[in-house]
Amino acid sequence: MNKILISLFFLIIFNFNPSFSADKARGFFISFGVGPRLPISNFASSTDLGYGFNLEFSYTDNNLIPLFLFTKIGYEQYPGSQGFYESTDYSNFSTTNVPLNAGIRYYFSPLLESAFLLIPLIEVSTSFSYLKELHQFKLTADKSNFFNENYKFGFTAGVGVSMFLMEILASFNYFESNQFISADLKIRLPLLVIF
Repeated sequence: MNKILISLFFLIIFNFNPSFSADKARGFFISFGVGPRLPISNFASSTDLGYGFNLEFSYTDNNLIPLFLFTKIGYEQYPGSQGFYESTDYSNFSTTNVPLNAGIRYYFSPLLESAFLLIPLIEVSTSFSYLKELHQFKLTADKSNFFNENYKFGFTAGVGVSMFLMEILASFNYFESNQFISADLKIRLPLLVIF
């Protein structure tokens, strides 16, 4: 069923090609995502709700469908929490995260097909992240401000629903001492389709 839906998608997006062969369709896609980032565990003790966006490239062909392989890069920003400032010598604390992910996404059979497609999905990926923290102290603390840079490996697991050109995805992101839950609204566009 999913192979038929993906093949129909290829036909809708591109003009009908008489030489089209559904068993040879391959596609590269680009997507843009944006949404909030909610720190949890130890990360939540010093940071507040953040935001992030990402750029993703994905690939599938009829031998892989309903699996998509993907890689994405993101940018995330987390401000310090007010409670953290009140209980410490900090006047400003922020974390910048630049994650790079590589993973696999699986699309289940559609929940809806009549008015529009609504397809549940899951994805997992490995992550490599560059983190930069700003440590800025109150004038009365008599401490020097500094930046702390770190590289971390982790993983991400997410669930969501897709209308194929648009997705909503919620993910658990694990890095040591920097766990968070992300929610993204994503727009996906075909980059290159080969028949």
